[in-house]
Amino acid sequence: MVSTESMPEVFATSEAQIEVADAHGGAGQHAAPELLGLAPYQWVSIAMLVLLLIAFLGAKVHRTIAGGLDAKIKAIRDNLDEARQLRAEAEALRQEYANKIAGAEKDAEAMIDNARREAEGIVTKAEADTAAMVARRERMAEDRIGAAERTAVAELRARAADASTRAAARLIASKHDAAADRVLADEVIGQL
Repeated sequence: MVSTESMPEVFATSEAQIEVADAHGGAGQHAAPELLGLAPYQWVSIAMLVLLLIAFLGAKVHRTIAGGLDAKIKAIRDNLDEARQLRAEAEALRQEYANKIAGAEKDAEAMIDNARREAEGIVTKAEADTAAMVARRERMAEDRIGAAERTAVAELRARAADASTRAAARLIASKHDAAADRVLADEVIGQL
């Protein structure tokens, strides 16, 4: 057998004490083993107490963890709700800008059509104005030509009148003398 002196006290055990009953067929009783001076039922009680403490403290820890997880779940749900709301707003803005772009394209087409019509109107007006200006210039040229003709005719008449007056004066001077002029002058005075 191993000596008990070299073993630590925790593992040291005493030899089993067996009492034999005096009666026939009686069972013997064994001495209960002890660890650190505690009987097995005491160790079971301590283990149960430790287990209950762990369960009690664990329940508080579970509640704390569950509360923290619930708070995180609520925060995530709030974030998801906010994300849904932001997505809905973004979709609304996208639709609004799509409508604006479509409206801008229609406006641009309308502006191009309007510009074409205005350009056609301007070209038509310019053609009409050009035709009117050409007609005015033609009339002005015709008027100038007519005025020049009238001036030329008036000058020609004036020259012809001067020439005929000079020619008549020469004729009269060559054929009439002073006595004949007196007779004519007296006749004209008499007629008045």
